[in-house]
Amino acid sequence: RDVAVLAQDAPGGQQLVAYVVVTALNLDASEAQRALREQLKAGLRDHLPDYMIPAHLLFLDQLPLTPNGKLDRKALPDVDTGLLQVGYVAPVSDLEQQVAAIWAEVLTLNRVGLNDHFFELGGHSLLAVNAVSRMALELGLTLTPQLIFQHPVLGDFVAQLDTGDGPINEQKLNKLEALLDEMEEV
Repeated sequence: RDVAVLAQDAPGGQQLVAYVVVTALNLDASEAQRALREQLKAGLRDHLPDYMIPAHLLFLDQLPLTPNGKLDRKALPDVDTGLLQVGYVAPVSDLEQQVAAIWAEVLTLNRVGLNDHFFELGGHSLLAVNAVSRMALELGLTLTPQLIFQHPVLGDFVAQLDTGDGPINEQKLNKLEALLDEMEEV
């Protein structure tokens, strides 16, 4: 029925947060919220580039207004990324646990589970490059930042990893570090 999208500060930088007013949804049903959240994001992906899709969608009964009828930004609730982790499934294998630990550090979260989506937890392109470079340095994996965009759910991402025992390609690692340095300067 109504929506407000704001850029808000988060541990990894600013993120878009959408406050959505819905009429025919039981706001207490987390499964209904999750389904609607996925449906809305899928619709937005059809019309907007990835960087314009809100990282978080919060459902409200109504938008808070000031006495003169404008949006009261200070009265909007803060984002709780823990709400997005309702279906937490703990990583099992060593590789899953190591990647989950890196994601948690990069996203400044306490934990990341197998069903958690990197970008819904507040990730963005710079953090994706940071996570990929840390995985390359700490775990000796050969991967590109595109992999995290193609497979943003932790379980799917780990399933796609090339865990070959060969040495890291130094040229690729240097390019990745240079890209990370360049993005940090921006």
